[in-house]
Amino acid sequence: MNPSTLSDQSVTVVGGARSGRAVARLLAGAGASVFVTEHGPPKDGIRDTLDAIGVEYEFGGHTERAARADLVVVSPGVPSDAAVVEMCRAAGLPVYSEIEVASWFCDAPIIAITGTNGKTTTTSLTGHVIRTAMRKVNDRATLVAGNIGDPFSDEVLEAREQDIVVLEVSSFQLDHVDTFRPRVSVLLNITPDHLDRYDDDFSAYARSKCRIFARQGPGDAVVYNADDDLIREAVQARAAEPDAFDPVAISIEGPVERGTFVDGDTIVFRNDDGDMPLMPVGDLALRGPHNLYNSLAAATSARLMDIPDAQIRAGLATFSGVPHRLETVATVDGVRYVNDSKATNVNAVRYALESFDEPIVLIAGGRDKGNDYGPLASLVRERVRGVVALGESAEKVMQELGAAAACAKRATTMENALAHARDIARPGDVVLLSPACSSFDMYENYEERGDTFRRLVRRL
Repeated sequence: MNPSTLSDQSVTVVGGARSGRAVARLLAGAGASVFVTEHGPPKDGIRDTLDAIGVEYEFGGHTERAARADLVVVSPGVPSDAAVVEMCRAAGLPVYSEIEVASWFCDAPIIAITGTNGKTTTTSLTGHVIRTAMRKVNDRATLVAGNIGDPFSDEVLEAREQDIVVLEVSSFQLDHVDTFRPRVSVLLNITPDHLDRYDDDFSAYARSKCRIFARQGPGDAVVYNADDDLIREAVQARAAEPDAFDPVAISIEGPVERGTFVDGDTIVFRNDDGDMPLMPVGDLALRGPHNLYNSLAAATSARLMDIPDAQIRAGLATFSGVPHRLETVATVDGVRYVNDSKATNVNAVRYALESFDEPIVLIAGGRDKGNDYGPLASLVRERVRGVVALGESAEKVMQELGAAAACAKRATTMENALAHARDIARPGDVVLLSPACSSFDMYENYEERGDTFRRLVRRL
């Protein structure tokens, strides 16, 4: 949609959290008549914020007023089958995501990154690599937004044609895209997650992820994990159609026809001109197989944006990581405490457990998302000294993982969990908060959960 036409439109925004407020502000600035509907009570001075930009609102539930609009924008926290969304659909209204609406205002090329695991790290790393290069170029900027940091709607008006936008995009944000078309899209992996939002239908979740390249065509590229069978088949099937995008593979298992792969201990680019070594794997700032995929994706995306190899190397070698992702907080009495609160699904925990050679005391649990913890049992048996189960899913964690560890305890609070972990751990061990669950049973988000863990560890 052309933003210039929005001045004639009335828009309902469903959800009054950060993304909802941001897109309401963006739409109101374009002249649209905006109405925000939020099922919960008002928080954080939101009434003053909306009053200041001339936006109408309702809190504490959704009325039929929500369906009196020309179009609807759904915040990522609102399920697609929510009653208010179904009411708007029944009224014949088009439903869009915040990321879709913000893209209408974007003149800069977009790198959009998704995946079940690693998308935050890859987005941050890609932004770092490109920023490292952009510092040497006058009057160009790199904006990083989306599911990481600030909503795209808060940043998009700052993006000029000569800049580059790097977005982390979740499946929830992709559920309602229509014209969203990145210059480069990245698919890292697709494994079961958020199945509570997709009626336990993994194929529906996978289709949502693949919407990231639905509108891409000639002149665009899809960077895809060729070692993931589902992704490889989906991308190659779409790439075989007329007027398709350019598929660019990444792999740590061997050479690819076109893309980036690992040959021995060297990262190599391959295109029509042949093979071009980039750098030794050992020079990467991030360690572990999962981070090797993230680094390959960031390097490939940067190269597709014409970033020179020397500056890609510099960026990959100097990245310091992201908060709440395998973040060492402190070492106390010879025990290292690691905050991996962002690990909200089973595969993220598997990556975390594979990242340590030391014995682990694992703190896991929270709001379950249809998880099957069984695949972790062998790793727990091999690497974990003790399991501390926390939150709504504690009983399930105890049943499915507790028996695989030498010791298992149940905790009622994070402070209680740390006390149990400290009793179990020995000097040289790692106490790892890697929940495999969302945080919403006890915290506003995974950041608050991780911040609580940090604060309590530092008290030790």
